[in-house]
Amino acid sequence: MKVKDNVQNEVVEMIQHPDYKIEIVEVLRSNLSPKIKQERILAYHEKDIAAALELLSLEERSRLYHILSAKTLADILEYAENKVEYIGEISIQKRISVLSEFEITELAECLRQMDKADRTTVMELMDDELKHQIVLLNSFGEDEIGRKMTTNFVAVCSGISVRQAMHSLIEQAADNDNISIIYVVDEDETFLGAIDLKDLIIAREGTQLDAIVMTSYPYVYANEQIDDCLGRIKDYSEDSIPVLDSDNKLIGVLTSQDVMELVDDEMGEDYAKLAGLSAEEDLKEPLKESIKKRLPWLGVLLGLGMVVSSVVGIFEGVVAQLPLIIAFQSLILDMAGNVGTQSLAVTIRILMDENISGKQKLILVTKEARVGLANGLILGILSFVFIGLYLVALKNQVVTVAFAISACIGIALLLAMILSSLSGTLIPLMFKKLKVDPAVASGPLITTINDLVAVVTYYGLAWILIINFLHL
Repeated sequence: MKVKDNVQNEVVEMIQHPDYKIEIVEVLRSNLSPKIKQERILAYHEKDIAAALELLSLEERSRLYHILSAKTLADILEYAENKVEYIGEISIQKRISVLSEFEITELAECLRQMDKADRTTVMELMDDELKHQIVLLNSFGEDEIGRKMTTNFVAVCSGISVRQAMHSLIEQAADNDNISIIYVVDEDETFLGAIDLKDLIIAREGTQLDAIVMTSYPYVYANEQIDDCLGRIKDYSEDSIPVLDSDNKLIGVLTSQDVMELVDDEMGEDYAKLAGLSAEEDLKEPLKESIKKRLPWLGVLLGLGMVVSSVVGIFEGVVAQLPLIIAFQSLILDMAGNVGTQSLAVTIRILMDENISGKQKLILVTKEARVGLANGLILGILSFVFIGLYLVALKNQVVTVAFAISACIGIALLLAMILSSLSGTLIPLMFKKLKVDPAVASGPLITTINDLVAVVTYYGLAWILIINFLHL
């Protein structure tokens, strides 16, 4: 019965999620004429065709390159993971045509990944306009907005009528498909504002363009750091954001897709830093690069770990007199680390808003302290009751000793959780104040610091409460 159900489930899944890449491969391997193959392949989405490339031999891919146009191949390769490898398989004449159809940012990235000889050959054969755009993008650093912008936009001059603007839009739309927002510049290409396409369409033909221009439209400078302005860009939720040079001239735009990619990259970097990596990794990365990204933080954490161990060594006398308490050390350390990491995650998420005020930061610290207090109080009481009963029932401890130890654990847990909540909030806030990425206050770093706090709290309380006060 189970086998039958599994087969039925597989059939249903195949119906719901058909494997189009297998169908595409079958079409390419058939004896159909090139024209019919082309028509059938174009019925599939470019993403599915790109996935099918991995299943084809070099000879089969070459046949595909011959039957598809340069524009179609560019659309397909946009989804391919090994696009540089596939581009290198295309004849040089068609390769230039395909690359010329790429978005300028994608083209620049592909050129950077090519061998120097191939890159030189391609650059020599490209037209002057594309060369100029590539040089412009490469003039900016990897972390600057200008590196991510596209030159695919429509701009019109101020001082013209709506009718003239529509004519200009139609002329430029053939080469630029980002037409939902039309940018307005003066004769020197200085940015003046923007117009929504809808507003341009419904405006009367004789109306002067300046009457419908949004002069307060948001913009960014090409040399701005991505981290510094990403929050501001997201807040506006526009289809595209103009990018200006240092003279306020319009040189490119960031589309909504570009912004999504930037946010995704930023989240990936922050996630890597939270894991104690110096940069994001991928599956195909060489071993040497992965080691370089992980080793620096591991070295720092090793040093901090030695400090924690040294502090534990200070309390050797406490452990010698009451060895039972060492059994509950991991409980305190784990809870403190978990609480600190939770506070860190909340704080970094809130700090993504560049406009957060000092008052809001104070509210955040107060809230995290209250959460740590409430959770610590609840878990501390539970630890006091259940660990005390455990020591009496299963470890045959005297009630006084058992509940003295459990009280020490409960109080230590309460204090450790409060202090961990505060450290998980205050450390990234401090990093932010020092103009350092708060994600650098990573999970492993916070955990190690909280281990230090928890060890001092736990063994310090045991020494004061159990040994010196109760003389047990």
